[in-house]
Amino acid sequence: MKTARHHAYPCCSIGRRKFLVDAGLGFTGLALRALLFEDRNARAAESAAESSALVPKAKNVIWLFMLGGASHLETFDPKPALDKYDGKTIGKTPFEHVLQAPHLVKNIRPIARKPQTGTQILRTQVGFRKRGESGIEVCDWLPNIGDRVDDLCVIRSLWTTDFSHSAQMEFNTGRTSLLDGREPSLGSWAHYGLGTLNSQLPQFIVLGRPPSDFGGGHASHQASYLGPEHDGVPLDVDPARAVPYPPGGPAQYQETQQAEFELVGRLNRLAAVEYPSDPALQARIKSYELAFRMQTAMPDIVKLNNETAETQKLYGLDNPVTSPFGKQCLVARRLVERGVRFIQIYHGGDADDDNGLWDSHQELRKNLSQRCSEVDQPIGGLLKDLKRRGLLDSTLVVWVTEFGRSPNMEPRPKGATDTENLRGRDHHIFGFSAWMAGGGIKGGLVHGCTDELGFHAVEKRHYVTDIHATVLHLLGLNSRQLEIPGRKRLDVERGRPIAEIIA
Repeated sequence: MKTARHHAYPCCSIGRRKFLVDAGLGFTGLALRALLFEDRNARAAESAAESSALVPKAKNVIWLFMLGGASHLETFDPKPALDKYDGKTIGKTPFEHVLQAPHLVKNIRPIARKPQTGTQILRTQVGFRKRGESGIEVCDWLPNIGDRVDDLCVIRSLWTTDFSHSAQMEFNTGRTSLLDGREPSLGSWAHYGLGTLNSQLPQFIVLGRPPSDFGGGHASHQASYLGPEHDGVPLDVDPARAVPYPPGGPAQYQETQQAEFELVGRLNRLAAVEYPSDPALQARIKSYELAFRMQTAMPDIVKLNNETAETQKLYGLDNPVTSPFGKQCLVARRLVERGVRFIQIYHGGDADDDNGLWDSHQELRKNLSQRCSEVDQPIGGLLKDLKRRGLLDSTLVVWVTEFGRSPNMEPRPKGATDTENLRGRDHHIFGFSAWMAGGGIKGGLVHGCTDELGFHAVEKRHYVTDIHATVLHLLGLNSRQLEIPGRKRLDVERGRPIAEIIA
């Protein structure tokens, strides 16, 4: 019988594919699951090994992105010259030279319209005051963030190249999609390079409404050619909708649903044997497993009523103006506590405004004061809460926006005859501000500066991907070594860490 069996089924006739199929059927895909898991970890370890000389200072990142272009001149970069020369054109001031600066042409991509510089200077629309022991000036619309200024490094010398709102994608990925195609987002690079801290939750989570399609849409937090398993996972802070696409229809027992997931998983793994190099299939296999775990973990994370009343008030949950963003910031802290590596929070996304609500072409004083009031207490509360819990040292908080606003007023049909409350500022790519805190960043510091009008970044200038390189460096990754075969990155997309601001 043994001889006949060997003749009937010679060992040389059992191919590798047949063996894997049999193994998948016999052990419910455990072998293949292990192979896929090891493959993911191997690639992450390989990327991390290249930068093993870097000692990570941060474990988590909270990336706060203000959609529409927050004015640096009314937030973190006060310019008294705007008040002095209010109503004059730039060419009629001692600073006419800014209009001949090489950056005016050099830093604009061909798709962008040129800035309109012939209108009158618009004075600063809000007061500033020195805050904290460091004495850094912050606008009066941001008192709670101002109270935490000794934890911040304010970077006043950023520049970018895209004059349109597709700069939202440029800041999040390093590329202008209309000219360069898509590049992985910063959160996706962190996910790809470092792997998981918690197998129960995604390592890259997205809160808030993302940019419109014009601004990059979901590509602003996706992984492009790294594969969909490294995309940011959207999360809603409403406990009833925490996990996207919850199962509908009649209620199911958990055991029934688990059996369904196991069946789908088994079928997917059998397909993976036939198509072992299909990244979308591998990502789907992992997403089914993760989705089942998320259904129990996520609703608990966004149930904020178990936080103390003091903590809820700290984030502004008792105020309808601050509550929406406050909930997102509080959930971000809870995600950090549970080991989520990268949390990206959008503010200003709106179904009726493709540009983002921080866009202030008119009524700047009304619009910007409202936007600041929505985020100031939640962000200030987040910084305070992280610090008192001992989490700020290992959590990097970054506040960014796609560009700043012009020192001169937005051209309007009535021009100077418009009342001041109707006036606003145009997009501005030549100089604007961001800040970073915690996670290995020096606090109470201003880095770089713009000229007297806030027009050009003139000292310690940084393209937006220098922020990316700094974040990755603090996580222990070298941005100049993060690359996969066949996908050459442009030098400008890699950026360079801002060494002077790293503790």
